[in-house]
Amino acid sequence: MVCRSFVVAGGMLLACLLCACQQSETSAEKADVVASSPQATPENTAAANAVAVDSTTLRSGLQELVLAHRQLIVLFAEPGRDAAEQDVINQVGQYIFHENQARLQALLAQTATLADASNTNWFAALDDLLVYVESADDLFDADRLAFREWLLALESSSTKSGTLPAIKLHKRIVEDLDALNEIERLYDKEIKQIFSRFETRAIVLRRERWQEYLAQLKARLSRDDILKQYGHIMPYPTPAERERVQQKSIFGRTLPEKTVVLSFDDGPHASYTSEIAAILKRYNAPAVFFHVGKNLGTVDKDGIVTLSKRAEISRQLAGEGFTLANHTYSHAQLSKETGESLKSEITMADAVLKSVDGKRSSLFRFPYGANNDEGLTALSQANLISVMWNIDSLDWADPVPTSIADRVLRLVDQEGRGIILFHDIHDRTVKALPKVLDRLVAEGYRFAGWDGKDFTVPKEAELPVGKLAMSTEYGDSWAIVIGIDNYDKWPKLQYAARDAEAVRTTLIEQHGFTSERVLVLQNEAATRNAILSLFHERLAHDGVKSNDRLFVFFAGHGATRKLSSGRELGYIVPVDSDPATFASDAIAMSDIQNIAESLTAKHVLFVMDACYSGLGLTRGAGSGSYLKENSRRLGRQMLTAGGADQLVADGGPNGHSVFTWALLQALTGKGDLNGDSLITATELAAYLAPAVSSISQQTPAFGSLPGSEGGEFIFELSGESEFLNPQTEQLQRDEIAMNKQLDAASQLSATAPVKVLDLQGKAQELKLPKAVSSSMRQLAQRANDKGLQLYREQQYAAAEAQFTEALKYRPDFALAANNLGYIYFQQGKYQEAVRWYEKTLQIDPSRSVAYRNLGDVKVKLGQIDQAKQAFNTYLELAPTGVGADYVRAELAKL
Repeated sequence: MVCRSFVVAGGMLLACLLCACQQSETSAEKADVVASSPQATPENTAAANAVAVDSTTLRSGLQELVLAHRQLIVLFAEPGRDAAEQDVINQVGQYIFHENQARLQALLAQTATLADASNTNWFAALDDLLVYVESADDLFDADRLAFREWLLALESSSTKSGTLPAIKLHKRIVEDLDALNEIERLYDKEIKQIFSRFETRAIVLRRERWQEYLAQLKARLSRDDILKQYGHIMPYPTPAERERVQQKSIFGRTLPEKTVVLSFDDGPHASYTSEIAAILKRYNAPAVFFHVGKNLGTVDKDGIVTLSKRAEISRQLAGEGFTLANHTYSHAQLSKETGESLKSEITMADAVLKSVDGKRSSLFRFPYGANNDEGLTALSQANLISVMWNIDSLDWADPVPTSIADRVLRLVDQEGRGIILFHDIHDRTVKALPKVLDRLVAEGYRFAGWDGKDFTVPKEAELPVGKLAMSTEYGDSWAIVIGIDNYDKWPKLQYAARDAEAVRTTLIEQHGFTSERVLVLQNEAATRNAILSLFHERLAHDGVKSNDRLFVFFAGHGATRKLSSGRELGYIVPVDSDPATFASDAIAMSDIQNIAESLTAKHVLFVMDACYSGLGLTRGAGSGSYLKENSRRLGRQMLTAGGADQLVADGGPNGHSVFTWALLQALTGKGDLNGDSLITATELAAYLAPAVSSISQQTPAFGSLPGSEGGEFIFELSGESEFLNPQTEQLQRDEIAMNKQLDAASQLSATAPVKVLDLQGKAQELKLPKAVSSSMRQLAQRANDKGLQLYREQQYAAAEAQFTEALKYRPDFALAANNLGYIYFQQGKYQEAVRWYEKTLQIDPSRSVAYRNLGDVKVKLGQIDQAKQAFNTYLELAPTGVGADYVRAELAKL
């Protein structure tokens, strides 16, 4: 498999090796790597040789990054033999990490020097380095994950030049980084499959499994040798020294049971710190941020403090009630410092923090947790308190968010209380944190904050509020999708098979279900035996696990039979059922009950686009108390399209039933009623029931089946990433008209409690999760997603407002900038469109679709030469892109 950016299939991404955020400005702020250069000539041979030397040096630097990457993996592949050894492993690991930060800064500076060479051979040199990263024979697949930060620096600085070579380089690096994100996800889930969508890139996939990779590393490196290299040979354990340090530091083991302190080291980061704060606010969780002084400002020889722009982030944290604490001025290892240098690390950081917030706390954390008697004495003289930790997330060494979360939760289970160590300088911490908080909230843990004297739980935080804890960490996602039009003995239908196919497509393309786990039966295949076999044999054979979810969709006939007791019983009708004998050859709701109780999946949701009633099942429950324990409660829920004697309306757009059309719209994002990017089954019902009832004679019902413990089935929305262009699909008039009716009904229900029928036909009021607060990045993505929905419905003015809102939250959002330009184009505002397409290309110069869009608007303005230039650049970047034929046709006209 040839690829221009790399693809691997298992292992850990130790991007911590490359993260230079905590002691300095970001890589993007430090290195402008890409700039335009003249063509190479015979006269600059000497300069070319100099570049070659620099390229060799850079390659050596990249190799050193890999070595450190491997050392950390070997160090942490298994726990230490005892607590003392684990402490040493942690310290040495942090030494390697921080050494690598300095190594990375040197590498970035060398790359910048290479870019400044007075010839164009540096492009070839960088190409050589990228080829090494992508395809060197001496690298394992997992090794290549060590180059993320270097690639990020190249990607950021490549936007500085508008030359075509720089644009192509930027495009290549963006593809590489996109592949890294995919790799991380694939390693996390250990997916084994052929990655056909990466056929346009340049590396041959070897796909070694993680354990095989680890075995290869252990054959080359040993933990004892690594520790010895850094001055540590483990002695026989002596507890006296450990007890002395514990007496002078807070570790968190004396906190009340089921109480934790959240602490974050090494910030503030330019973006991650604020995102972490936004997450914490959603859970009403206090936290302590141990900041490195030099990240906030400088202190001159006279003690005058000059704050940097990151100080505003710390000031905002303090204003929101979080605790600011001292983590030295330069993140020095104080156990190796003495005298004035030791004291100045403490006092300079305190001076900077005092300039940020006069009420900064008296808390201090030793970098690496490394201290000695002199350091502890200096703290005492400065009236500072040493705070350590007893739960280490290892987020600085483990880049897989679910692995970080699992480790923290496992240690919390063991300890029962304590101080958790995180770092607010990693994207993976941002991703792992909600997973940790969800579980802690569900299990009744409380979050303690610093009150100036001790760690206590604020009264208003005893019961965390805000975002309700719901598990989205499913193992595998399964679906059974059934659609029947061609009945032999029942009236034929026109929409059911199409509904089933549309639901299948939506699950796969928008909600992360894999095609092999979406089991489809249509028309003649959907017999009674085939349907029951999927539940009783296929799911069991394929190994549905206790942490999986299962979505069941049925579109076809339903029927109701009155029992001798007077109770009604509902049925779904398979293709081979006879109306005269459906009581024996259809599938009764009592059968569905038994199936639901026998399934091993954590959460199951049945959605039935058929009519029947008399289910006689349990009433649905969607209160906050249930949702908070969603991560451990089983969920068995059902949503039906209508009741007995109600015909399912098949007059929906594009050959769908009204109910299924509304369901598809809900799953694209309209069903996210509280703006947390999650759609629960309760939210689906709250959106669908009033909307469908308002435009048809159907009364959808919703509730829980026997065996349910109140868990909620959840869909997680992924942010829209489509750059609007002429090929973006829009809805037809009947689809737009239907959506307007649905939205009107949904908006009416949003102003009052949502009432729907339960599965017994009785009225119930649904309790929905509260609206959540979000980071600026999340708000920007949400506004962009809403703008795309409005564009598809041809509501251009409203879409323009949403894209504008997205750019207010995030001015460097290339996606929203392009989309705003396209909306202007659609409205005939061509000059405005030009400005925003050009803005898009300033942010992301390799975004080929923006050149295509720019060419279109230049044609409209009669600027033919500029249109040709834009179209030709598009073809240079995407010669086989989806718009390439269109662009060539346009060029032929000009």
